[in-house]
Amino acid sequence: MRRRLLLLSNSTTHGRGYLDHAEQEIRAHFQGVRRILFVPFALHDQPAYVRHAAGRLERMGFEVDGLQEGAGATATVEQAEALFVGGGNTFRLLDRLQRHRLVEAIRARVSAGMPYLGSSAGTGIAAPTIRTTNDMPIVEPASLSSLGLVPFQMNCHYLDADPASRHMGETREKRLEEYLEENDAVVVALREGAMLEVLVAHGAAPRVTLRGETGARLFRRGIAPVEIDPGEEIAQRVGWSAL
Repeated sequence: MRRRLLLLSNSTTHGRGYLDHAEQEIRAHFQGVRRILFVPFALHDQPAYVRHAAGRLERMGFEVDGLQEGAGATATVEQAEALFVGGGNTFRLLDRLQRHRLVEAIRARVSAGMPYLGSSAGTGIAAPTIRTTNDMPIVEPASLSSLGLVPFQMNCHYLDADPASRHMGETREKRLEEYLEENDAVVVALREGAMLEVLVAHGAAPRVTLRGETGARLFRRGIAPVEIDPGEEIAQRVGWSAL
């Protein structure tokens, strides 16, 4: 397998514990993996985040190491068996990855077949840029360009407009339409509980399948948004015919 990604919209769904809604998919995704490197850079308290993620993944039978900022970070990524990039603030996550020159290292390892699991911010950075994140820019990365592991933009935690709401501000749909006014791109907007499985094999067309409990929406410039149902294969719909 040339590229294997599991991209979760969120790590916790209402009424369930951390990663509970995605445990089956995570186990399948990391089949054959013994040790996972967890990237906690999207949260301020990184040690606590590592403990939280490790405790949950260890109950699935995996061993977990937390990636630490510093001179050895690149070598650690290069030697990792599998990677999990957790959620939090997308701007902070990308800033830390850029500061430690990890964008290129992660891209190279995933492109060589290392399994990648992302959640929320960790999913957002799999896109070419983070321009469609919902997060506040609490820090300023050197660039908004991110990992580019998939050729389309991601929007996590997508919320449908509530027709009964008295809120007069922009809906999530309107925000994404504004993005498409300035950018000719494709955006996959994942609702809570949804996830994308991305599989790319040598000599084969990419497979991008919506998994999870809820659907997603596909936004394209000049075209009305369309629904994506769980189980649907969307590689052709997002225009991805080859790596």
